[in-house]
Amino acid sequence: MTVPADLRMIEVSGTEALWLLEGSAQGRLVYIQREVAVVRPATHVMEYGRLVVRAPVQAATIPGRALLTYQVDEIRSPAGTGWTVSAHGPADVIADPDEAAHYRRTLPGWAHGPHDTLLRLHPQSVSGFRLARTVNGVGR
Repeated sequence: MTVPADLRMIEVSGTEALWLLEGSAQGRLVYIQREVAVVRPATHVMEYGRLVVRAPVQAATIPGRALLTYQVDEIRSPAGTGWTVSAHGPADVIADPDEAAHYRRTLPGWAHGPHDTLLRLHPQSVSGFRLARTVNGVGR
């Protein structure tokens, strides 16, 4: 006999959310363009408390110090377990040519040319959840 399982979202601390974010390499950049939310695949690295993101976005669509959201998750199917983390804060385009060259070498990208943008996001809020299954109400 199988016991039904319930899916649960368990909030994690900000420290654990940052740890999960640092341990991953890919996510999604979310920004607003013409009053519509746009989601793009991205790669990232966390350095010195800042999140460096490489995404297929035109730099002109990201105004200076724009508020952006970066989302990362690892969800195992079909169990539905794993985790999800979101970081939100102001970001600027990395314009320094030497710094940009460094990140272009170390972070893989999907597009090259005008749609290949490097951003430095300064997370003001980081939140995350563990996705878990409980068996027959245990762990509620």
